[in-house]
Amino acid sequence: MDIKNQCKNAVEELIQLAKLKENDILVVGCSTSEVVGSKIGTNSDPDTAEQIFEGIYSALKKNGIYLAVQCCEHLNRAIVIERKALPNAEPVNVVPQKKAGGSLATVAYSKFDSPIVVEEIKADAGMDIGDTFIGMHLKKVAVPVRLSINSIGNAHLTCARVRPKFIGGIRAIYDQDLL
Repeated sequence: MDIKNQCKNAVEELIQLAKLKENDILVVGCSTSEVVGSKIGTNSDPDTAEQIFEGIYSALKKNGIYLAVQCCEHLNRAIVIERKALPNAEPVNVVPQKKAGGSLATVAYSKFDSPIVVEEIKADAGMDIGDTFIGMHLKKVAVPVRLSINSIGNAHLTCARVRPKFIGGIRAIYDQDLL
């Protein structure tokens, strides 16, 4: 299966399992180096990033879910996102590049209608392609989501969703729809 379809299928499965809905945000961290079989940070590949972006973005856009792309550590894992997803956000001034931001963030910045870069977000779900550590951009309680797909190309794939915190102790009753 090609990279674009692996990503599309993984995102469609994650949308279903994480119960994502319109206007939710999915954060994606990605090492294209890992996808093509190299060590993270050593072989950033814009062509692979294009395939990944197209697969993920098409599935999200169809469902009205926003894509947030995590930059690499050289930009402190900042986030590229559509301005309308975070209308009151305070952007930072940087344009991701292949070697400072990463290939997927660079592609997202070039493809979004009105991209901004922000230092942090609190997303509703996450997809980590190549062990890039997206946890800092998820809401407080992240729950692993096991997909039928566990790799994209040669990169390890992990996913998560979030849920509200449980409060109140043993007498509390919880809304099962929020689990």
